[in-house]
Amino acid sequence: MNKIFEIPLYPYARHPDQDAATPVRRKVVIVGAGPVGLAAAIDLAQQGIEAVIVDENDRVSFGSRAICFAKRTLEIADRLGCGTPLVEKGVQWNLGKVFFDERKVYDFNLLPEGGHRRPAFINLQQYYFEEYLVNRLRALESEGAPVSIRGGSKVTSIENRGDHVSLVVKTPEGPYTLEADWLIACDGAASPTRQILGLDFVGRVFEDNFLIADVIMDAEFPTERWFWFDPPFNKGQSALLHKQPDGVWRIDLQLGWNIDKEKEKKPENVIPRLKAMLGEEVNFELEWVSIYTFQCRRMEHFRHGRVLFAGDSAHQVSPFGARGANSGLQDTDNLIWKLKLVIDGEAKDNLLDTYDVERVYGADENILNSSRSTDFITPKSEQSRIFRDAVLDLSEHFAFARPLVNSGRLSMPCTYDASPLNTSDTLTEAPARARPGSPCPDAPIGSGFLLDQLGKGFTLLALNAEAPASVSIGGIEARTLSIATTKELAERYLGAATSAVYLIRPDQHVAARWAQFDETAVKSALARACGKDL
Repeated sequence: MNKIFEIPLYPYARHPDQDAATPVRRKVVIVGAGPVGLAAAIDLAQQGIEAVIVDENDRVSFGSRAICFAKRTLEIADRLGCGTPLVEKGVQWNLGKVFFDERKVYDFNLLPEGGHRRPAFINLQQYYFEEYLVNRLRALESEGAPVSIRGGSKVTSIENRGDHVSLVVKTPEGPYTLEADWLIACDGAASPTRQILGLDFVGRVFEDNFLIADVIMDAEFPTERWFWFDPPFNKGQSALLHKQPDGVWRIDLQLGWNIDKEKEKKPENVIPRLKAMLGEEVNFELEWVSIYTFQCRRMEHFRHGRVLFAGDSAHQVSPFGARGANSGLQDTDNLIWKLKLVIDGEAKDNLLDTYDVERVYGADENILNSSRSTDFITPKSEQSRIFRDAVLDLSEHFAFARPLVNSGRLSMPCTYDASPLNTSDTLTEAPARARPGSPCPDAPIGSGFLLDQLGKGFTLLALNAEAPASVSIGGIEARTLSIATTKELAERYLGAATSAVYLIRPDQHVAARWAQFDETAVKSALARACGKDL
């Protein structure tokens, strides 16, 4: 069994800031060293922005945490410089199966088309995900990037003072005061930052209970997502099976309401349940067991002055669909390029209000899908159960019914259709999947892939169209990428159009598109996309 979670990766060490006569001011302080906080720090560091992570822990997390990381998350990780080790360690999968009682009713492919660098999903224990992010952060630090992580450092007080944030940080050697131009709260669902500031969630709490078990075993199950409705080994409930690296398998078993949680977690009660599912002949070892309930809730706003919330500290969803960590990395992907423009003086700080607008929209989309999944998996009335079972029966024989089956609509990146940073679409004959607000679809180009060529700033993608090498307004430049149009590029970006020019944001979302280059239109769209028209 891997013991990485038992090793302090960022142990407490006294920092000169603790001995300063007056509080030291840092550009960005990030509270929380989970996947979201680490991703934010790496993104800032790669762009030369000072970032300090503080976390009361000193090692990666362990337990019933995220394991399913979506294609979009892997594409973000590529830009952070750590996508490859994640994919190499993870279990890659595109396929899933849905069972009703003892029958397989259908299977599905989450990435049926070719021409993508990354798979639909990998399964990887969160402690590995965090370890690789810490390794990347340490590499940047050793190269002189302005980034650091301070373990054993708990934030106990926060004051939002208008032009900065003041923090009190408790350490094993006593507290000290630290200041930050900006504070990013990535400290999880219980978020001490949110509690200190007296902020709360709005939304829905579900009362059902689920057993989650990570078990080590040698098994012949394929590398697929298997979901059961009303299986014989968990009658009237549901079950889920996923493969992870190192011979670890994640199993979720629905338990229902009004249970004794402590009793259900005991090995003498867990093991018979797992044997009923896996078979008496299968040998396994329990790595982790817990009982969870869940909530579909969010903060009303993710920006509070100079304090910005991301990940579980800002929003919570059920685990069905793998939206927790995946949506958290989309938060930081949306936030950091905007924060850089503000810090560099190239944009007013109201650009950060669009982080709130776009990611609240994303959270609401995730909450809606997550709530619908939960209601389908756990019907709340006899009528709902009859409907669900009829849909499952029909789906075995009729393709039209399969989209109605909801075993957890799996994480997809959000399209910001109503974003104030978008320019109205004038190329409606091009595919809707690449419309303004959407994340760029990947496609093969030459010996590589499109997303790897987009860079960290604004990009003009010119397909069968003439465009200058770059366009700029003030200190903001959009670099032009003119490439030969492949079959996949044409399918994903041209459709019925014969040429196209796309303005793509630093987070690889489309801001605008036209049939041909028009300098006035491009400059206007660039001004809008970086918030100059807000």
